Parts: sequence; C-alpha cells; structure tokens
Amino acid sequence: MKIFTVAEMVAAEKAADEAGVSYSQMMERAGRQVAEVVQRVYSLAQQQQILILVGPGNNGGDGLVAGRYLSQMGAVVTIYMYRDRDVAEDDNWRLVGEMGIETVLMGDDGQYEQLRRLVGEADIIIDALLGTGVSRPIEGEMARLLAVVGEGLGQRVPVAEGDNQIWVTAFDGKQLVEAGDEQRPAIVAVDCPSGLNCDTGALDSLALAAEVTVTFAGAKRGHFYFPGAKACGQLVVVDIGIDNDLSVVQAVPLEMATGAQMMAWAPTRPLDGHKGTFGKVIVIGGCQMYQGAPVLAALGALRAGSGVVTVAGLPIIQRGLMIHLPEGVFLPLGEGAREGVLTEADGERVGEVLAKYTAVLVGPGLGEADSFMRRLLASGEKERPWVVDADGLNILGRMGDGWWEKLPANSVLTPHPAEMGRLLGISLTAVLERERVDLALAAAEAWGHVVVLKGANSVVAGPSGAAMLIPVATPALATAGSGDVLAGVIVSLMGQGLSSYEAACVGAYWHGVAGVRVGGRREARGVLAREIADEVGREVGLKQ
Repeated sequence: MKIFTVAEMVAAEKAADEAGVSYSQMMERAGRQVAEVVQRVYSLAQQQQILILVGPGNNGGDGLVAGRYLSQMGAVVTIYMYRDRDVAEDDNWRLVGEMGIETVLMGDDGQYEQLRRLVGEADIIIDALLGTGVSRPIEGEMARLLAVVGEGLGQRVPVAEGDNQIWVTAFDGKQLVEAGDEQRPAIVAVDCPSGLNCDTGALDSLALAAEVTVTFAGAKRGHFYFPGAKACGQLVVVDIGIDNDLSVVQAVPLEMATGAQMMAWAPTRPLDGHKGTFGKVIVIGGCQMYQGAPVLAALGALRAGSGVVTVAGLPIIQRGLMIHLPEGVFLPLGEGAREGVLTEADGERVGEVLAKYTAVLVGPGLGEADSFMRRLLASGEKERPWVVDADGLNILGRMGDGWWEKLPANSVLTPHPAEMGRLLGISLTAVLERERVDLALAAAEAWGHVVVLKGANSVVAGPSGAAMLIPVATPALATAGSGDVLAGVIVSLMGQGLSSYEAACVGAYWHGVAGVRVGGRREARGVLAREIADEVGREVGLKQ
C-alpha cells in the first residue's frame, strides 16, 4: 500500500485519467466508497440525520456523490453548500437536486442559524469542505463556517491518541467525553480533515477532528505526521480505480507496512528446525551505567525467534543475564577495565569471534566506549551486515565524515531523532524541521545502509530508495529499553535469513504491534520494555 505526497497523488490521478478511468468516474467511486464506509462503521439505520459540508472543489464533489448514496440507503441527508454550483456544468449537483435532497446554501444562511440547527440535529457530519491541496491557514468565510461548526460541537479538542480517544469540551475545560458519545455527532472526513496539510501534517486550529477519515487510492504522508495525525481518527483507504501498476504509482517510494506483508516476509519455522536453523546472534553492549540494555536486546532477539543469543559485555552484566535471561549465552569481556566501559582490547577479542555468528548487534548501553568501537570496526569482519543502535550510533557520529564506510555494507542503523542529528552533524531542531521520509531516504542512500528513523510512525529507508512507514503511534513504546528490544528483534530476523531492509521493516512492525497490545492492556501507562519483548513472541506466530 503506497503512501503519497500531494504531488504524487495528483500525478497518479492524471495517469489514471489518461489510462481510461476518468476524473468523474474516480469521483463517483470515491463518493460511493465514503457512503459504504459510513454504512459499515456506523451501522447506518433508517432516518439517521447526516449533515454533509460541501466545499467548492473536487472534495465537495465527492461529498455530493456520498450524499446521493447515503440518501438511497435510507438516511436523512442535508447538504450544506459553501458556494453554489452550476447545474449545467456539475452533474453531481444536478443529481442531488433531482433526488430532492435538502440543500442549504451558506449565502442564504446569513447568521448561520440553519447551520447551527443542522449541527445540533446531526447523527453524523461528513466533512467534504477542503481536500488534500490545503497548504495555508483557513481564512474568510470558510474559517467562519468551520468556527460555527466547531462551536456547535463544543469545540472538541483531542488530548490523547489511541484506541480510547479522549476529548475535552470547551464548555468548562474539564468534562471528558469519549469519542462516539451518542449525544455528539460522529465526524467523517473525506480524504482528510479540512485544514490538514497532507504533506507536512500541519493542522489548522479550525480543523474538525474526525473519528473516521476515508482517503482514496492510498494514504497521504500528512495522515501520519503530527499534529495532523491525531485529527484523522481511524484511517480507511479505499480503491477509486487507480491501477497500482501505473508507472507513476510504482515510482512512489513510500509504502505502509501491513500485517499481511510483514508475515509474508517473516522467516519460516520448519518443524524439523534446530537452534542453528534459527540463527546465532551476538549482542555487544552494556557499561556500568546501562547494564540492562544488552539483556533487553537479547530478550527481544530470543522472542523474535533466534536459536542462540550471546551477550558480550562486562562481568557486571553476567549476573543480570543469569537472573533475568538464563537462556542467553555470555561472552565475558572487560578484563582489566577500570572505567566501566569496554576497551580497545575487548574490541580486538570480539572481532576475532564475529565470524561464528549469523548476525551482529552492537551498541545497546555501550557507553562512551569509542576505542572499543574503533577497534571492532577495524577487525576486518565485514561478511555480514550489523545492526548498530544507541551508543553505537553516538560513537559513529563522533568519528566524523566517512564513518559509514567502516561498517559492513547494508548494515541497519536505528536512530531516534537526536541520534540522527549526531550522525548527520546537525541539531535536533534541524532534524525535526526536515521531512522525515525524505531525510531517512537521503541518509540511507548517502551512507549505503538501512535507516530506521524511530518515533511515532517510524520510517524504514533502504539505500535502494525503498521506504516503509510503520503505522504505529503509541506512548506505550516511549519507555526505557524499548529501543534495545527493537534492535534485538531486528538482529534476530537478520540472523534468521532476512535481508537488512526486510528485517528492519518486519522488526519495527512487530515491535510496534507489541507495544499497542501491551499498551491497550495497561492503558499505555507503566509499560515495561520486557513486556514489549514478551508480546513480540506472540505477534510472530507460526509460518510453516
């Protein structure tokens, strides 16, 4: 499933039109699909009151088509028009009139009294005012229209994300109302909530936060970028006739990870397999301050299916490993170390044994072990790609230009935004100001490695130009050690035979789903990294 920029979506629609699927046909399919989603999600009953807010462009046209189908389904539909349309040129406006659907023109509603009444009576409001082309603040009459609707809804403002979305009303600033409350109309957005910038995720203050957003042909980047992502609710992607085989669609670099795709890539689990079948991985890390990080990474690797996991680290780590993960193998390092971090001599020793393992992870809790890392990189063992995480990334960033050439080709780097800035030699602010997908793709291409840019809706980018968005945003993953678990899952999948890019995508997806599941049971509070790792094992399933 592709994720488009606005320009990419415009090009795809143009190509579909040239291939024989006209714009009017795409609009008809889009409107019908909106109606069918409303019917399916809300179990549409006879005489339910549906208010459709219709804007001046194609988004409004989609709303008119949806109104026709919803009326045929038995709903009582009222269309509130931002501007009048020419029936001689707009067949959808003409058909609405022929069906006798009630319409109100904003120009005839001087004090917005009818709009306030309709909002108060509605069971469902469909937002078809502004589409994906919005790139500047909403002003003028459109701003007033949205303000009146917002006032009628109590100006619902989202204060939390997730399956149990919570809203705060503007009446007293304290009353909490669950989304879907029977006293409030449901909001359905056509393509995107009006006021969402579908490239950047910027969200106008007047935008109506939707419970369901129905988008066409593919999601848009802005659906997954905050703050706009929190206004989209449940995102439903529907087909409007744009063929995935069109060259302009195939050229779109960003895809969305799905459960079906990730399980198709997952390593097999043959019934006659043994420990060696499922890979031997080594996790290198830990220091006096961060003793648990490599243990959590090893737990992630074992839960993701590794046959054997060795932890290489200081003696202080062994006790925690034996207590919390007796299944792990320990390679003691740090003989004679005085600073609580691994030394250059340790780097030489580890370099001598790397060939015994099918995958390598270095970095979790490593501390400022720069001399160790430099010696390890100089070991000459580059037969298999590595996973580099956490302090391993920070050390690379301190090496200056060309650090990427010292790693085995197609290694996996797993930075959060601050670590990404250190690798690039720029500030965190500069990282956050860049478009995330483009930033990750450019870095992956320049470095020749797979980049997992972590955060809400993480991005995986490969040096070949492919990119995958992981559609998971949950505070359950914002807990110490969560990143160590992710790195362990990825190295496990590499050790089981997946390519670096596939392992990064599948690992990030499994890790995200595990966080959602654990977070759902705990209301996303108090989640521990080891609980995420344990849930990964349940997500993997069996593939024979």
